Amino acid sequence: MNAAPATTLSAVWPTGAQRTPDGALRIAGHDLRDVAAQYGTPAYLMDEADIRTRARAFQQAFTEAFGAIGTQADVFYAGKAFLCTPMARLLLDEGLSLDVCTGGELAVARKAGFPGAKIGMHGNNKSVPEIEDAITYGVGRLIVDSFEEIERVASVAAQHGVVQGVMLRVKTGVEAHTHEFIATAHEDQKFGFSLADGQLMDAVGAVLKHPESLRLLGFHSHIGSQIFDSEGFAVAAERLIHVQLQVAQEHGIVLPELDLGGGFGIAYTDDDTPLTPQELAGQLAGIVQRACDAVGHPVPHISIEPGRAIVGPAGVTLYEVGTVKPVHATDELTRYYVSVDGGMSDNPRPALYQADYTAELADRTSDAAPVTARVVGKHCESGDIVVRDVQLPGDIAAGDLLAVPATGAYCRSLSSQYNHVPRPPVIALRDGGSSVWIRRETINDLLALEVEEMEGEQ
Repeated sequence: MNAAPATTLSAVWPTGAQRTPDGALRIAGHDLRDVAAQYGTPAYLMDEADIRTRARAFQQAFTEAFGAIGTQADVFYAGKAFLCTPMARLLLDEGLSLDVCTGGELAVARKAGFPGAKIGMHGNNKSVPEIEDAITYGVGRLIVDSFEEIERVASVAAQHGVVQGVMLRVKTGVEAHTHEFIATAHEDQKFGFSLADGQLMDAVGAVLKHPESLRLLGFHSHIGSQIFDSEGFAVAAERLIHVQLQVAQEHGIVLPELDLGGGFGIAYTDDDTPLTPQELAGQLAGIVQRACDAVGHPVPHISIEPGRAIVGPAGVTLYEVGTVKPVHATDELTRYYVSVDGGMSDNPRPALYQADYTAELADRTSDAAPVTARVVGKHCESGDIVVRDVQLPGDIAAGDLLAVPATGAYCRSLSSQYNHVPRPPVIALRDGGSSVWIRRETINDLLALEVEEMEGEQ
């Protein structure tokens, strides 16, 4: 008699995730019990095929949708979501461009051999050394964020005899329906030039004063993160097209590019319903075409910056349960606090943004009645919560493996060594093999930066 087939899991899990008949979770053909035995816990696991599939889907969808309206579209992967040299090489292999925010992210791209011409560099406070590194490496565009930065970039470019492509980051005044800390286009925040008070047009003039060292490519907008509809993008695009028309009328220059940013949402729980790349591309292409047709302006070359939407669903964090503590929260509720061997040092998003996640047993099935559980970490903080509310089997116990999906974006990037807990490794899983993208930190790593005083020194 043949064994029962594995079952595919819901959309919050990587596309290669299955549950075997005996209850084990499997990703890209790998039983997570075997992965835990080989690499230990906690560990960030990445379904490599899932990343590639999503990267290709964005590239194809936006190429086709914007090609249909007579222009081109570039997909810049937002490196802040997750970046390491193997990831950068994967993205290059799939034909994507890369968005970096700091000299450190640029250094990773350089180590990976990512071409400078396919890189855009963000940052509201780039240092002169960071600007020099970007310009000397041939970074295709710098997204400038202040009048001081315009002058810094112009000066460095002139010193190196380069005409540097720049875009102006714009506060479009669009209020994205997301957490306050990840909404980025309203007025009272640090990013960009304001449309409301004429600051943006002053910035245009400041760039155009340096034709020997700066070339204004266009405008950049980013309205927020974890966005599930295109309404905000429509408002932002309409406003930016109007400003590009104003630049053409006042300065006689047709700006060739427009970057609509990223922030496309993913499913963290089964309640989330993100748009597909095809839906996004079709809607954004329609938005741009209508905005341009309304004012008689040519459709610019478009770029977008998905990060979370490419890598987030591919990631799963694997933990081992250490303790289970029933707590009588109210007369009606007993909550089970399930402590794992990681926590806010490997995923600070619940503490930062009240982000929601889910979790499932990864090593067995259970017929026990479900209980209301809270998955918490090992850190000395009451806010050290991984999953705030989840139904887990009532027989969950120390030694069980617990998997949290949708952790590919911003978990490793935002991780820390709080309480001197070494960070987990990043393990790429693929059919037929696995590889360590980032090794597990050790206690020696924690101590390596400490400088011991020599005897007699004060």
